[in-house]
Amino acid sequence: MNEDKWKEFAAFVVGGAAAGAVVAETVGGMGLAVGGTAVSIGAAPVVAAGVVIGASAYGLKKLFE
Repeated sequence: MNEDKWKEFAAFVVGGAAAGAVVAETVGGMGLAVGGTAVSIGAAPVVAAGVVIGASAYGLKKLFE
């Protein structure tokens, strides 16, 4: 990959991370309750999911080019 493609990929990943951070901040403390137990979900997994979604969006963009 040339440098321009890396920059574009990085922009998608950083945008996804920023979107994940916004969602985590907006929703606040989340939790997951299963089978009588509950665990809290912090901001890190939500931001990581945003990174994955950003990378996926880049892949879809490249697929349709």
